Amino acid sequence: MELYFNGTALSIILGYYLLINVILYLMMAIDKKRAIKDGWRIPEKNMYIAAVLGGGLGGMCAMVFKRHKNRHMDFILVFTVTAVLHMVAAFLLIGKFAFSVS
Repeated sequence: MELYFNGTALSIILGYYLLINVILYLMMAIDKKRAIKDGWRIPEKNMYIAAVLGGGLGGMCAMVFKRHKNRHMDFILVFTVTAVLHMVAAFLLIGKFAFSVS
């Protein structure tokens, strides 16, 4: 019984999560700037969708570093729950596709 490493699968999984988290972080950073300047805002539902797609950790980072939406309990709850669920999903996916036993 040997353990094989599939670097392509690992790159795809980690690349996806990195990308979606950076997207949500940037969405919140842009929304924060627009909130200060009274400009057009990014709809909250778009931020929720990005969090559900895997960007919860990026949203949490934006809440801490940009101090945006950090008093909204619904954002705190959604970002935390989705971040934890997607970390578990990522570990399961990496275990299933990045490493295989034959």
